[in-house]
Amino acid sequence: MDSGSRRVTNTRVLDSPTSGMTVHKVGIRLRMQVVPKFPCWIIGLMSGTSADGVDAALLFTDGRDIAEPGPSLTIAYSDSLRVDILNLMNNKGDILATSKALTEVHVEAVEKLRSQIKEPVALLGFHGQTIKHAPKQGITRQIGDAKMLLEKTGISLVNDFRSRDVREGGQGAPLVPLYHAALAKKLPKPLMIVNIGGVANVTWLGEGESRSPQGEPERSERGGAVAGAKRPPSRSDHSNIIAFDCGPGNALIDDWMHAKTGQRFDEEGFLARSGKLDAKRLAEFQEDPFFKEAPPKSLDRNHFTLAMVDGLSPEDGAATLTAMTASAIAKALEHVPVAPKQLLITGGGRHNMTLLSMIERYANTPVLPVEHMHWNGDALEAQAFAYLAARSVQGLALTLPTTTGVARPVTGGAFYPAARAGGSSALPSGAQ
Repeated sequence: MDSGSRRVTNTRVLDSPTSGMTVHKVGIRLRMQVVPKFPCWIIGLMSGTSADGVDAALLFTDGRDIAEPGPSLTIAYSDSLRVDILNLMNNKGDILATSKALTEVHVEAVEKLRSQIKEPVALLGFHGQTIKHAPKQGITRQIGDAKMLLEKTGISLVNDFRSRDVREGGQGAPLVPLYHAALAKKLPKPLMIVNIGGVANVTWLGEGESRSPQGEPERSERGGAVAGAKRPPSRSDHSNIIAFDCGPGNALIDDWMHAKTGQRFDEEGFLARSGKLDAKRLAEFQEDPFFKEAPPKSLDRNHFTLAMVDGLSPEDGAATLTAMTASAIAKALEHVPVAPKQLLITGGGRHNMTLLSMIERYANTPVLPVEHMHWNGDALEAQAFAYLAARSVQGLALTLPTTTGVARPVTGGAFYPAARAGGSSALPSGAQ
């Protein structure tokens, strides 16, 4: 697509914030907020639980039916920043310094990416870096300085995508299923999309089409209806979309590789392919109560640890951890109504050929990288947060009962509006 061929107006003024969305402002009346006019160009930013870098992707979208990908890029974190992030996941380190350093990488990603199209970027979807996710305790925490990102880029942004879902009883994860559904609208079903990041999650899409997979604007929290709003659809309206975290993804394999070889990951699964898996330890892993728990469900990165493979050689440990990830994905099929015709694999794990081979064997289902559908598996999750940012500022649902277990479809996110052209600034009062 020629990114310079579109002519769009990028902002409009709303009289009031959309229901359910937090708006941060200083010295400016709510009725003067500037929000994008859709469709528009949005940059999605994702730093996953592998903590290896930030993915940034441009998406021309309305947050509903239009989702046209643009350029994307990845900036790897330095070894020292990655160590600092992993330390925070274990309640160690300087959270403010690490958050600032992480945000600086995000600023770099935005500046590099925005220069690749001729038109302005209207909005950022800033996920941040999860350092703790314990929804049963009402906790989901991401670091990243939204105020700093806003001030350095001058682009309105949405962050804090997970908190509201958790407050309303949901798992706060996974968040990408509605974007998966939009991408896969015309594909044969039933279908399962498997995202293998630090943690692995799945989106199952059934035959037919949900009444409103995109969700409708919510009603005002004061009881009045948002203009044009309809009552949120019930759980049964979304029975063709089921999603959940299914087990560890790349995180433990990467941690093992770094500890045993000094490398960040097992390139193409070469080390695992040369090892022998420990069947007893694999069986013990499969007995974890998490796998029997019915979805929707989510998983903290630290739920499973390298203690499961203590004492194994580098090769055998890699083989066993890879088998654990593959078997966890296969066990996800036990929790869907109808077996999928194929598994489409996205995320960094799709580059691990040993892992893909194991998944296909354990699941007894054809496995394909998402590139077979002309999707970009390195950018897909970042694209999803661009899509979700568009939905957030319109008050559209980000999560559903069948994706996170929340009682009803809910929106979410915190909106940080940039200054109006020629006007005063509307800066956030705080940062995530």
